[in-house]
Amino acid sequence: MNVVTQVFALVAALFHVAIFALESLFFTRPSVRRTFGGRAGIPAEVDLWAFNQGFYNLFLAAGPIAGVIVYHAGHRAAGEALTLYACAFMLAAGAVLVLSQRRLWRGALLQALPPLVALIAAAL
Repeated sequence: MNVVTQVFALVAALFHVAIFALESLFFTRPSVRRTFGGRAGIPAEVDLWAFNQGFYNLFLAAGPIAGVIVYHAGHRAAGEALTLYACAFMLAAGAVLVLSQRRLWRGALLQALPPLVALIAAAL
């Protein structure tokens, strides 16, 4: 697994860790709600959804991080497989995001571009 693949996989993971923080730790702040297109008067159920969605992103971020660690621990095939699977998952999630709501294209691009670069670099 080349360096470009590893760097962009880790960038993708860091993005998902940041989204975890926004969704699970800071979502109730008005400035964070606006980041996600929220407004005043959102039901409490949305807070619970955001909290859980944040952990989904945190667990997803663990894939490339663990993959790169496993790769450098000497289990190259397993580390590469885990890293590339997680990147493919992130890329697919970004595609679903933009297809489900076109106005979220910036977030989808931020979510999908780093893992796409990692996957392309791995294929070269």
